[in-house]
Amino acid sequence: MKKIYTIYFVILLFVFSLSVGFFTHSLISTPETNTTPNQETEPEEEQSVTSKDETLELLNSLSLDEKIGQMLIISYRTNDTLDSKLTNILTTVKPGGFILFKENLKDYEKAQSFIYDIKNTSTIPMFISIDEEGGRVDRFASMQNYTYTKIPPMLEIGNGNDENLAYQTGENIATILQEFNINMDFAPVADVFSNPDNTVIGNRSFGSNPYLVARMSSALAKGLSDNKIIPVYKHFPGHGNTVTDSHVDLPVVTKNKEELLKSDLIPFVNAINNNAELIMIGHLAIPNITNDFTPASLSKTLITDILKNELGYQNLVITDALNMKALTKYYSEKETYELAINAGVDILLMPNDPIKAIEDIKASINEGTISMDSINNSVLKILSLKKKYNLT
Repeated sequence: MKKIYTIYFVILLFVFSLSVGFFTHSLISTPETNTTPNQETEPEEEQSVTSKDETLELLNSLSLDEKIGQMLIISYRTNDTLDSKLTNILTTVKPGGFILFKENLKDYEKAQSFIYDIKNTSTIPMFISIDEEGGRVDRFASMQNYTYTKIPPMLEIGNGNDENLAYQTGENIATILQEFNINMDFAPVADVFSNPDNTVIGNRSFGSNPYLVARMSSALAKGLSDNKIIPVYKHFPGHGNTVTDSHVDLPVVTKNKEELLKSDLIPFVNAINNNAELIMIGHLAIPNITNDFTPASLSKTLITDILKNELGYQNLVITDALNMKALTKYYSEKETYELAINAGVDILLMPNDPIKAIEDIKASINEGTISMDSINNSVLKILSLKKKYNLT
């Protein structure tokens, strides 16, 4: 009898399994729940993979000199035409980018021609960059044969407490830059103006409230990026509480990490949450965090440990200008490059001698004090951002 019950149970279980299987098959096969691949997103995914493959292929095709060159944004403030000296620098270094100053922007037509000529020296698209913040940082102010709407200081924009106005300001800056085929702006200023004696930042900042600065700087950055201008947030970890001008000497900030997290770092945390693609590191010492007077731009503690690991930022890091006395008074050029790259920097802005910079960095690689992995990782990110913005 027990054996018969067992047979019945097995038969019932078999029938039940068939029923469940049939029901499940019917459910999956219904049009409402049948999830076929999205025909619109599938090509995008393929394109993304293709783009990554092409970028990696380009990276692998570069010589070591060319890779290092991609990590440099150079300047040339002595002329507004492509003279023989600049031509030699550009063709030798093959830099990843060029930064424009008022000395390069004296006349409308000459500026157009100058930028065109610079771009044509490279087979890899270049970052054509500028500090166009509005207010007193306006590189077009003395240009002849050019009329444009002046951008007010960011403090004036911040006083309006209107994110739409900040976004529109970003759009207005982008309109000016697009006319000259400029694709990168060292803005917004994300520093919190917390020290009234700070003349370096002053009205370049949106204000003294870190949450206001966070909202306004991200809105302006979006106004730039929506119009194909790459924004660069500056100057991590916050230049607003300094007194010393880093063009002259090394500023010192006495705050600890907890204090910074409650003030100066708030705009940068917000920038990271809004997918910031570039953050500039300032030349300022924070001894209560680093336990020494290493500038933030050369500090692994501040760049890798805090910015990348603790705050989660994984995109491009650029130094402030390397010819500023906050660095040059205390470090040799070779020390500066080595410390910056090992700290987690991807782009070196305005090395004093870009041809020598390549030689110095190559020497550090050969000495084993800079790894090829760090070079390759930085260059891959640089090329990927250029691809993303379809630079030409």
